[in-house]
Amino acid sequence: MRTLMPDNGMAAEEVLAALSALKHKDCDWKNGRSPAYAFNPVDEIYELGRAAFLEYFSENALGMHRAFPSVKQLETEVIDMALGLFNAPPKAVGFTTTGGTESIIQAVQACRDLARATRKTSARRSNIVAAESVHPAFDKAGRLMDIDVRRLAVGADFRADPAALRAAIDDDTIMVVGSAPCFPYGVVDPIAEIAAIARERDVWMHVDACVGGYIAPFARMLGRPVPAFDFAIDGVCSLSADLHKFGLCPKPASTVFYRSAEQARFHPFEFSGWPNGRFYTTTIVGTRPAGGVAAAWAVFRHLGVTGYKRIAEDLLTHVDAYRAGIAAIPGLKVVGDPHLSIVAFGSHEIDIFRVAEVMAEKGWLPGLLQKPKAIHRMVSRLHVPVMDEYLSDLRAAVQRVRQSTPAASTLKAIY
Repeated sequence: MRTLMPDNGMAAEEVLAALSALKHKDCDWKNGRSPAYAFNPVDEIYELGRAAFLEYFSENALGMHRAFPSVKQLETEVIDMALGLFNAPPKAVGFTTTGGTESIIQAVQACRDLARATRKTSARRSNIVAAESVHPAFDKAGRLMDIDVRRLAVGADFRADPAALRAAIDDDTIMVVGSAPCFPYGVVDPIAEIAAIARERDVWMHVDACVGGYIAPFARMLGRPVPAFDFAIDGVCSLSADLHKFGLCPKPASTVFYRSAEQARFHPFEFSGWPNGRFYTTTIVGTRPAGGVAAAWAVFRHLGVTGYKRIAEDLLTHVDAYRAGIAAIPGLKVVGDPHLSIVAFGSHEIDIFRVAEVMAEKGWLPGLLQKPKAIHRMVSRLHVPVMDEYLSDLRAAVQRVRQSTPAASTLKAIY
């Protein structure tokens, strides 16, 4: 039955109580039961971001150029701070967006339109060349813009294979992609090698750092063996990085950057052919919450480099312990050698999806890979306090699956 609007409204306290009751079946993310989706515990950083968001709760970022100059100033300062973090050259340009998918779609659009303006047109469709591990947002962009996405097998180390990428590039290729890290395996692709191929073939190189953008720089500062991935590498044309992941900012908030104004000039949308005159926006959406911009500014200002380094060091120390705990459970093995906090693990001895089913019975929402079959987690600060409990339950689940009658799992990998 369709839900109809009530004839008479409910009291505010009743509405809020109903909302609270609806959440009782939701995953307990605050206690680390979700493998992804939420990243920041309810602490002083969370409360600061929330307060800053609410300070700009009613302002519309669409109006930053006319009605709300403070929002434009906040965005400019967030972009400036991030450009410094990513070793961008002086003339680099950046924009805030509502999420990683939007950042990627905008970068693909800018690349496509620059290619149309500067390259000979082809009767065939343009294409993007990338490893099979890249985010589906590139395929979404391809579907929207009628661009083929050529997904190629990763190497034995689960990273993009530069030789395979090189061989797949043709005269209609407009973009080649590397991930830092890729979401499935948590490994940073060989960005420097891919960028060299892109320069050689005169192709736009995009780095998808939506997951790692706001932790990888600090991990590198700490001496962690994270490969170079940003604008310090000649040939990187654009880069996407999500503020609402390890930037620890409220959703929706992401960023996308271009090495030069020439590459960025096709990013905005501008139209004047209607009665109201010039319409200008730097996102796919029109109206968007200014709170996301304000909250990112507040968190950046509050934490600074020192604060982000401290958080990265603590998190990655626990990731080391998490990986060691997995390795200590007979039959389990980490997939590849993750560079940051995404860790997937599988088994050649038991059905790892059956293990995931047992973990789900304990309240742990399973994140899964289908190639290879594995349990997948984007380890965040939310997971740190419950890591020992998780590993204890995991050990018990593996033992239970070993001792039970073999049965096929009914689980399917879903993002």
